Amino acid sequence: MKRYGVMANEFKEIHIVGGGLAGSEAAWQAAQQGVPVVLHEMRPVRKTDAHHTDHLAELVCSNSFRSDDYENNAVGLLHEEMRRMDSLIMQAAAKHKVPAGSALAVDRDGFSEEVTKTLEAHPLITIERGEIEGLPPQEWDNVIVATGPLTSPALSKAVLELCGEDALAFFDAIAPIIYKESIDFGTAWFQSRYDKGDGADYINLPMTKAQYEEFVHDLNTGEKTDFKEWEKDTPYFEGCMPIEVMAERGPETLRFGPMKPVGLTCPHWDEKPYAVVQLRQDNKLGTLYNMVGFQTKLKYAEQTRIFKKIPGLENAQFARLGGLHRNTFLNSPKVLDGLMRMKADTRLRFAGQITGVEGYVESAAMGLMAGRMAATERKGGTPTPPPATTAFGALISHITGGADAKTFQPMNVNFGLFPPLEGRVHRKERKSAMSRRALDELTSWISELS
Repeated sequence: MKRYGVMANEFKEIHIVGGGLAGSEAAWQAAQQGVPVVLHEMRPVRKTDAHHTDHLAELVCSNSFRSDDYENNAVGLLHEEMRRMDSLIMQAAAKHKVPAGSALAVDRDGFSEEVTKTLEAHPLITIERGEIEGLPPQEWDNVIVATGPLTSPALSKAVLELCGEDALAFFDAIAPIIYKESIDFGTAWFQSRYDKGDGADYINLPMTKAQYEEFVHDLNTGEKTDFKEWEKDTPYFEGCMPIEVMAERGPETLRFGPMKPVGLTCPHWDEKPYAVVQLRQDNKLGTLYNMVGFQTKLKYAEQTRIFKKIPGLENAQFARLGGLHRNTFLNSPKVLDGLMRMKADTRLRFAGQITGVEGYVESAAMGLMAGRMAATERKGGTPTPPPATTAFGALISHITGGADAKTFQPMNVNFGLFPPLEGRVHRKERKSAMSRRALDELTSWISELS
């Protein structure tokens, strides 16, 4: 019997481990290319602390896929790119959309039930319930691992043994990231402490004694988010201590820690700064800068309010705000190749949040790409990643080499990950210009696939 243009048994199956958004999208994409899929989901045989049903693609933390404005917002652009590539997740979201202004939000139960029903009905998809302990069997020669932030201990241990002790992170300590173009360089300056390295590897933001004391007070009194019940036993590590916890240890702790002013000379001030906030380049393009040592549990509104008081950040635009929660993600720039395969075992391809993307949409998008790539390989072809100027390509480029492996942290899609536009474009028109370029180049790339 012929299905989807090929014989159902023409190709050996692809195994996909994990039935979240990434795994579900990967299964759909591979099967739509005519390749049989076995989708392994451990629930309900083994439950997690975060999930409540045995549905595939269950939404845990939120029902929002964020902005749907593809002309001016990077995640909206990713929505549109996914729609143009027959995304199951976007189809289900459209069917179960609920009012949310310009955002795309869904009915949680209806959405996950739709995804489950669609995958169960697909003639080339087999769903098997049960945990895959450790690395998948060697006879599985084309595997997508999409196990999400709650990857089982057995699989985590196996990945560590395969790739080394810094292959995975188990505690997600995120510092805010700022668009470089929004920093005031009438106050900020480039310099490394004692002019080490290239001498100008950091952006520095000076503070007076009064500004520093107000900052510490704001950190101590600012409203914080609470840990979820299943996160409470996860200990802090000294290397990812929240900045407000450091501030609680004493008023001078930060000034002798991440905000120490020694070895720095502010060219804009006659007097020596009392404290200095440093920003470190976060991507190869140099468009995004990370606030060094500023991982935090402050609520998002509080972060914006407090951090914009820092001299030079009055008009800062944040590509990502900080956070701290239990997570499992790969050090992808170190361990994955440009086709999202593990360098140490290329039969294993990774997708979703475990790759170091943040957010439902980004996870599903990486599942879409992984499913397409795996199907192309199974059919004897060589996958070609999408252009880095697309939202798909920008994310893949970031996690597989555009980010620094030493400081890699999960990232939402944002325009700071995209290559700059050629020529002069007015600042207000850059996002829409980047979106037009992305969709044009995605269209060309898709045409080359067929």
